[in-house]
Amino acid sequence: MTQPILSVKKLNVSFDILGEMSPAVRNISFEILPKTTVAVVGESGSGKSVTALSIMRLLPDGSHLEGTISLNGRPLLALSEDDMCKVRGNEIAMIFQEPMTSLNPTLTAGYQISEALMCHRAMDRREAAAEAIRLLDRVRIPSARARFGEYPHRMSGGMRQRVMIAMALACKPKLLIADEPTTALDVTVQAAILQLLRDLQREDEMSILFITHDMGVVAEIADETMVMLQGEIVERGSTSSVFTNPVHPYTRKLLSVMPEIGTMAGRRHPMRFATVDAKSGLLNAPCEIANTVVQGKPILEVNNLVKRYDIRSGLLNKLTGQVHAIDNIAFHIQPGETLALVGESGCGKSTTGRCILGLNKPSAGSIKIGGQDILKVHHSAQHEILKQAQMIFQDPYASLNPSLCIGDSIAEPIVIAGHHKPPEIRERVRFLLENVGLRAQAYNRFPHEFSGGERQRICIARALSLNPKLIVADEAVSALDASIKAQVINLMLDLQEKFKLAFLFISHDMAVVERVSHRVAVMYLGEIVEIGDRASVFGNPQHPYTNRLLSAVPVSHPGH
Repeated sequence: MTQPILSVKKLNVSFDILGEMSPAVRNISFEILPKTTVAVVGESGSGKSVTALSIMRLLPDGSHLEGTISLNGRPLLALSEDDMCKVRGNEIAMIFQEPMTSLNPTLTAGYQISEALMCHRAMDRREAAAEAIRLLDRVRIPSARARFGEYPHRMSGGMRQRVMIAMALACKPKLLIADEPTTALDVTVQAAILQLLRDLQREDEMSILFITHDMGVVAEIADETMVMLQGEIVERGSTSSVFTNPVHPYTRKLLSVMPEIGTMAGRRHPMRFATVDAKSGLLNAPCEIANTVVQGKPILEVNNLVKRYDIRSGLLNKLTGQVHAIDNIAFHIQPGETLALVGESGCGKSTTGRCILGLNKPSAGSIKIGGQDILKVHHSAQHEILKQAQMIFQDPYASLNPSLCIGDSIAEPIVIAGHHKPPEIRERVRFLLENVGLRAQAYNRFPHEFSGGERQRICIARALSLNPKLIVADEAVSALDASIKAQVINLMLDLQEKFKLAFLFISHDMAVVERVSHRVAVMYLGEIVEIGDRASVFGNPQHPYTNRLLSAVPVSHPGH
């Protein structure tokens, strides 16, 4: 029989929390064969990343590890730290979820790859630079020689992830651990990264441990699949068998909450997601939200919106050019309606949303909220108009002040508005907490005490604090696990129906967009290239870029 590249047997991991050992991984065992991709799936907290960090021996101080981990028959837990340093990079490499936090912002991308080559392969600076450029070219970065000297912040998310892949492959490891490498990437970039990993695996005869919560990605890339729940492996098998004949209720849960393109055919209204329980399986079937779009005067009208950024250089900081972020954008949104704005990173989606809310100053055009043009009124009047519009950002933790309890964070906009007395404000906050599915007792807790999904609910409550008529949701669910994403989207749909909210739903997740939107606008290179009702855009797309976005969505079944 073929000897496995990696063998994990009876692995247990626990962490010291306030003097007590809390288990994170319980008695898991698995193997990875040569040239095989094994996916580990599950929600946040299931033990996926802890398993990967155990293999790399990168667990924090205070952790306790039991069991055996062998690489090509060599026990890793018995190695000294110096010997393990030689294993990392040379024999096992890891791609982390967020490349911007993994790359040093003060060093160029090329130098950081060269550094690994000089450390592990004893190359001099010139040899390492030449090899780094070759690696950048190999991971399909255009103009690799020019990109060698660029800093990470000047690159897109997809480019930074490719730099991380180049760095991981620098020493030709036999095992690559990819921890959520495509979670926050656009569908087209995600498709390119997955294809790149498949190509590199074939060329280098490499094994991959692929960690994700996206079952569509699993179907695209994995030979075998392991499902983790609360630190344990609850199901394992070939990817095709796991998808076609799931045994554990939790596996069925993960598959049931995964939206699929085309499921909205013939439906008029947005549709709730199925919500399920990890222990009991499916609880609530998906259903349409028959909310009524109020016809008449739009809550938002955008016409000929333009945003350009100046490029300055030289000793005198002279204007040398302009970047056209968005150009001649025009659309409207009715009360109770959801308009989805879709496209790749850098197409201008977020810039459009920020211009609407006054966070960026447009170069030209008009933005009318409730019939009043915010670009033609005094600043104080603009402030009053903008109370009708609020924003939900992608990262809820970065959106909340960590030093304020969540009750004070939600109350802050009300206090600034100055229209309520303290008892009324507290009552309003309790009302908002209950409406987003949180208990009023959570008022005095801090952001770090909540899960990612709960923090996003808090941000939604804060956005609702001034009774807005328009919500700009900028990738508000893109980084959430599938089941948590379903819960948050259902909440947004329920609140829309209850309060007749209008949504500008900015997203790159086409399957989610199909579920929640009434109309869809497709952006490409700063312009809207297609706009129409959901059925028309998804059922009969007219622009080649729209077709490209739809074709890049991961399939829901292996082999399709």
